[in-house]
Amino acid sequence: MLFHGCVGTPQPVKLKYKAVGKSPQILAVYEAWFGEPNHISVGYSSSDGQKIAQQMKTAKREGIDAFVVDWYGDRDPYINQNYALMQQIAAKHHFHIAMMYDQAARQVGATDEVISDLQQFHDAYLASNSAGSNPYLTYEGRPVIFIFPHGHYADWDEVRAAVNKWNPAPFLIDENLPGEYAKDFDGFYPWINPGPKGWAADGSHWGKEYLADFYKTMASSYADKVIVGGAWPQFNDSKASWGLNRHIAPRCGQTFLDTLNFWKLYFPPKQVIPFVLIETWNDYEEGSEIEPGISVCGSQQPITSIKKALRQAPPKQ
Repeated sequence: MLFHGCVGTPQPVKLKYKAVGKSPQILAVYEAWFGEPNHISVGYSSSDGQKIAQQMKTAKREGIDAFVVDWYGDRDPYINQNYALMQQIAAKHHFHIAMMYDQAARQVGATDEVISDLQQFHDAYLASNSAGSNPYLTYEGRPVIFIFPHGHYADWDEVRAAVNKWNPAPFLIDENLPGEYAKDFDGFYPWINPGPKGWAADGSHWGKEYLADFYKTMASSYADKVIVGGAWPQFNDSKASWGLNRHIAPRCGQTFLDTLNFWKLYFPPKQVIPFVLIETWNDYEEGSEIEPGISVCGSQQPITSIKKALRQAPPKQ
């Protein structure tokens, strides 16, 4: 079994965690904050059950298996309320849902807060007696939880010990390549990144070198972890209150196709990673949304089949 560490230099790799079928499950990051006064208006409220149901039907038709909802614990009760609604609706529509824990960017009490937040989530949404727990995304019978860190203040040794008491214990999936607490995380995912050259004014740096480094490192050194692929259509944070005028161009739809299939350069056909995470379904403030379609040379083209797009060849190295 081989991965292509460098062009023409294959090296052995055998993944511990592989796709259940012939292709990865497709997940999409979902923002449930619309309707809050500190976010832009996008024409709908994240608390609208009918809209949520319509989004899930559309996503399922396009080949998306689950929404991964950005969640802040009790720091944002509105999002927590919307998450609860989404999990109930997902159960009715045979759709899956997962949580991305958006960690607070503060140092004092960080570990206790993470443990408390995750326990709160478990008791409300994952425990066998919680409402609507059936649609939650699992892998090998265990719930999958994504972590979106802001700083690295928490002691993940302690967090890991706490969540290991759950039955079953979750898969914890962290952002970017493994660091100090690598042993505490079950897997890793890449996040929207222009690469080592930084942001280009014309958006031409779409993340090729970043993804190459991520997949090469994961394949060569962390094949025993859950490797999640990352895909993004474009990026433009000019509408965000926190924006820094950063751009990744859609390249007539090629950015999405290239990032969606980039992992194939490092893993052979019988070594299929279990998930690809689309970043994002509806983050209109950072311009990474696929909900209205993909920008193809100035026009929005509806997505007909992500599964079909996933059958395309990866970009050239």
